[in-house]
Amino acid sequence: MLTVRGLTKTYATADGSFQALKGIDFEIPQGGFYTLLGESGCGKSTTLRCVAGLEEPDGGSISIGGHVVADAERGAQVPAFERDIGLVFQSYAIWPHMDVFANVAYPLRVQRPRVAAVEIKARVMDALRLVGMGDFANRQATKLSGGQQQRVAFARALVRRPKLLLLDEPLSNLDAKLREQMRFELQELISRTRVTTLYVTHDQSEALAMSDTVAVMASGRIVQSGSPREVYGRPANRTVASFLGSANFIRGKVIETRDGLAAVALDGGASTIHIPSRATFSQGAPVDVIFRPEDATTRLDPVDGTIECIVDRVVFQGGMSECQLRLGSTPLRTVVHPSVGAQPGDRAWITIQAERCLLFAAN
Repeated sequence: MLTVRGLTKTYATADGSFQALKGIDFEIPQGGFYTLLGESGCGKSTTLRCVAGLEEPDGGSISIGGHVVADAERGAQVPAFERDIGLVFQSYAIWPHMDVFANVAYPLRVQRPRVAAVEIKARVMDALRLVGMGDFANRQATKLSGGQQQRVAFARALVRRPKLLLLDEPLSNLDAKLREQMRFELQELISRTRVTTLYVTHDQSEALAMSDTVAVMASGRIVQSGSPREVYGRPANRTVASFLGSANFIRGKVIETRDGLAAVALDGGASTIHIPSRATFSQGAPVDVIFRPEDATTRLDPVDGTIECIVDRVVFQGGMSECQLRLGSTPLRTVVHPSVGAQPGDRAWITIQAERCLLFAAN
């Protein structure tokens, strides 16, 4: 449904130029939910704006439903209003001088060829019922809560029954509890409509919970894409590992590699662990051992194979606590049950699940 090839975009700046996109490639199949995830300035919103027709790319091409809407080499650029898309911004863009019905009806009233009034009414009410706002058609926009405005924005984006739905940080203006509620409602909405969706966010939990495919962006490039489980559990590099969730990094040295396992001595002589590795490391090579906080078990008494650490801090988070530890000068984080009575300054011992670790050559 959406194909993006070799997308580049450069902006002029006071001291020269800034390349926001450096060759973006991806595809979204019919009905797919594809998320661009990354920090501010990584290029994710610029990519969406190019797909929407709000920015003209310097290079590459974009096709929606098999129709080319942008091709820099041929100088083709279909205007945004002629692209079969629905668009929801972070700010919702709800017009305060219109009631809910008029806000949702606006895309149909300016559409060419014109849509009959009776069809406009039917489609607007269908869209409002779809987002649970059927009883609010005559409500003034100024009398809506943030969550209600968000639902109206979704209804307005879907009323044209677009081939492609573009969502640019649509939940970021909501408070934490409402954001979680709206996340589930949005998932249900997209599941019912089966609309192909390109979603932009910096929120990892949104990306992991909602997406079929997550593409992690950094410095104008997609550095890894895959299912949420793939990019979280098998990050391709340090950038992905450190951005997507929490990750621990321990420096070590390879003792030997054999039968797909690398024996790594952790710095400080703390322990040697055997880690599955598809890469080949020479003996003595410095490496970084990477694992998630939930992939280590923390206890307050030593047993064979555990690694001794010092507790720096324990952060209570409701159903679990985060234990911040120190292995020599290396900070680590693990997850423990609140009943584990660790205190700052205590000694603690961790067991790392070697099969869940990743190895990268040390910087």
